[in-house]
Amino acid sequence: MATVLSLHDRGILTAVNSGASSLSFVGSGFIVLCYSLFKELRKFSFKLVFYLSLSDMLCSFFNMVGDPSKGFFCYAQGYTTHFFCVASFLWTTTIAFTLHRTVVRHKTDVEDLEAIFHLYVWGTSLVMTVIRSIGNDHTHLGAWCWAQTGRTGKAVHFITFYVPLWGAILYNGFTYFQVIRMLNNATRMAVGMSDRAYQFDSRTDTKALNRWGYYPLILIGSWAFGTINRIHDFIEPGHKIFWLTFLDVGTAGLMGLFNSIAYGLNASVRRAISERLELFWPESLKRWFPNSSRHRNQQQQSELVSLKVQDQQ
Repeated sequence: MATVLSLHDRGILTAVNSGASSLSFVGSGFIVLCYSLFKELRKFSFKLVFYLSLSDMLCSFFNMVGDPSKGFFCYAQGYTTHFFCVASFLWTTTIAFTLHRTVVRHKTDVEDLEAIFHLYVWGTSLVMTVIRSIGNDHTHLGAWCWAQTGRTGKAVHFITFYVPLWGAILYNGFTYFQVIRMLNNATRMAVGMSDRAYQFDSRTDTKALNRWGYYPLILIGSWAFGTINRIHDFIEPGHKIFWLTFLDVGTAGLMGLFNSIAYGLNASVRRAISERLELFWPESLKRWFPNSSRHRNQQQQSELVSLKVQDQQ
């Protein structure tokens, strides 16, 4: 028996989509703003984070449009959302590649690969967006014009978005595993040859390094429900599950926010913001926080991997 979403359900999905995308737009836009304002952040490693945040911001903006009218605006929303969402998770693979090439392979030529990164990300996103026009039949899904109703269109949509998405997830997971394993082995060797003070610093650094292992989980958490929903919709096109669509819309819309927190709000960004705020910080309040500078220095040291990558570049 066919099950369709009611007008009330569509309204809820539209509100959830707009709200989640708005949060991602603000989060990713904040990272873009920080990169534009703070010159000390304009190193190659953070430049990749800037491109990631820019893609997230544009993806969120077009996704935030909601439920536009049929016709040109519906097609425009569908294609732009597809393009910038694909670009977003492709930029995460360039960050993983840069870290792997710098830490594991000990190469210092990553800045020379910037043009190749742009060709890879924007070119692949464009090709995937053009290919998805095969069997194209955009329709309203209550929250966006991104989905397609034709069976061929659904298959092409899955191939041009979810296949490269999960390929990026597997690549990032494998790459970060290799990086973390190598750095942990190097840390254990260094600890065995060093004094107790260095051992304390090494444990702190190792804890910071392990956070890289959670980065692939951002894409998994953002798109797991969407993948399940697309597969279910392909198998049973006449049966819509509201709660699954609700989770699909909500988690996908929050991808930009998750990326901005994980990749963007590192110690360098927090330090740059803190230093600007201190310029306007009243002297009476500074006396209440005498250890703020020392705390920031400890936070800076905990970001060992990020700083090592930047220094080697």
